[in-house]
Amino acid sequence: MTVLMKILQLALVLSILIVFHELGHFLFARLFGIRVDKFYLFFDVGGRALFRFRRGDTEYGIGWLPLGGYCKISGMIDESMDTGYLKNEPQPWEFRSKPAWQRLLVMAGGVLFNFILAILVFSGIMAVNGETSLPNEGNCIFVNGLSYEMGFRNGDRILSYDGSPVENFYELQPELVRRRVRRVEVLRGGDTLNLYIDRSMIGRILDSPGMFELAMPFVIDSVPPSSVNSGADIRKGDRVLRIGDSGITFLQDASPLLEGLAGSDVNLSVLRGGDTLSVQASVDSSGKMGVYLAGPSFSRRTYSLAESFPAGWSYAWKTVRNYLSDLRLVATPGTGAYRSVGSFIAIGQAMPSSWNWMEFFYMLGLMSIMLGVMNLLPIPGLDGGHIVFTLYEMLTGRKPSDKFMMAAQAVGMVLLLLLMLLAFGNDIGRLVK
Repeated sequence: MTVLMKILQLALVLSILIVFHELGHFLFARLFGIRVDKFYLFFDVGGRALFRFRRGDTEYGIGWLPLGGYCKISGMIDESMDTGYLKNEPQPWEFRSKPAWQRLLVMAGGVLFNFILAILVFSGIMAVNGETSLPNEGNCIFVNGLSYEMGFRNGDRILSYDGSPVENFYELQPELVRRRVRRVEVLRGGDTLNLYIDRSMIGRILDSPGMFELAMPFVIDSVPPSSVNSGADIRKGDRVLRIGDSGITFLQDASPLLEGLAGSDVNLSVLRGGDTLSVQASVDSSGKMGVYLAGPSFSRRTYSLAESFPAGWSYAWKTVRNYLSDLRLVATPGTGAYRSVGSFIAIGQAMPSSWNWMEFFYMLGLMSIMLGVMNLLPIPGLDGGHIVFTLYEMLTGRKPSDKFMMAAQAVGMVLLLLLMLLAFGNDIGRLVK
């Protein structure tokens, strides 16, 4: 059921993004009097479609191959490689007959609509749900094997990267890579230390999720009536220091101990106020104590409707910057970041396992940014390639020949195919691993 839910959400997100992206091309084309021959969600390979109808000069439909969608603009060399119209004189309703600035806007329309959609989605989230973050200040890390190897220790507080603070705790690992950090300042006990990062480890950092978990003290919030410890002398605010003969500092230390004591009674040493007390407790058959724990202090900011739009714009722009930084790493072979490139499989795994509208819209906004940025890459076959050729024409006054455009389109399609093979290969490798 979880897999089906992820697939449904991914399919809906991609469908919305495809339609909205192609709508940008469509509306600008129609604005300048350019005929649009087809507007399709998915591809109608072989002329077969699940659904189609014609209105005016345009055929609308849903193809049978769910690998994208397209807006076929009359008189334009695109991924269909349909060049039959080149044998005829340019017609006033064709793309090739229009001035360069109009063609530029038609090609940029899809990306523009992607960014508009992301801003609207993020603005809506800010208006309804506000912005929640976990401050890095005052919180400690719990490390995995890689972060331990790099010199970090449980309970460290990360103060700065190359002298600049990181405000959001959940950005610690991504920012370590995006900033290409050389020096990390940490507070360990009462001492301030500097850890120096080997940049050759960037690939391993990308491939090692959970480098910096939140190190949480084992502090009791409440004991529900249904708990195996409902009658025990366990109170709100108690901090567990020992379980049996084993001392613990953080909640992560307690989990394996409790699993080993499943179905038994245990003596706890707890700090209550200024006193250390001994308390008897029970562990259920699943290795849990059945208590609610005191959670971290999140920071939440709310926005009025008027404030939500600047906040949505700011969040969208931050997401664009982050994604561009990620792409720069991917394009640098020495980082090994290309191994983190994923396909629809990786995206599907990132979708929520149950239906949650806020998470769904967040993924919609995030993927709209990703689609927009990817389409701006100056690769023939993507919008960015067409934009580059049109800008060249506007600056030089020379239009690339149709023969050159066809060859460039073919090269671009090969590059995109290789990128898809890399992404699918990485995903399959991760699944096997």
